[in-house]
Amino acid sequence: MISANSPNQEDCKFKEIPLYGKVKFVESFGDIKIKFVESFADIKVKFVTSFPNDCGKWQVVESFPDFTVQIVESFPDLKVEIVDSYPGMN
Repeated sequence: MISANSPNQEDCKFKEIPLYGKVKFVESFGDIKIKFVESFADIKVKFVTSFPNDCGKWQVVESFPDFTVQIVESFPDLKVEIVDSYPGMN
């Protein structure tokens, strides 16, 4: 059974937040807490400059984000691997 706080592979969401789109990195109180990893990631992310319309494609913005992200070292909501190709959930 998937809990409400687990990443959902079927619709590429976490806590009802789509894991694609325009993202702003914040120091505190982010919508999602992430930790960057090199393996065993919950989602593979490709940073793009436009059209972040697919699962795992994130466009970094300073204003009007779709969601905010806080980088943490302990107790992340999601583990994120940065990739150049094939973004998305495993």
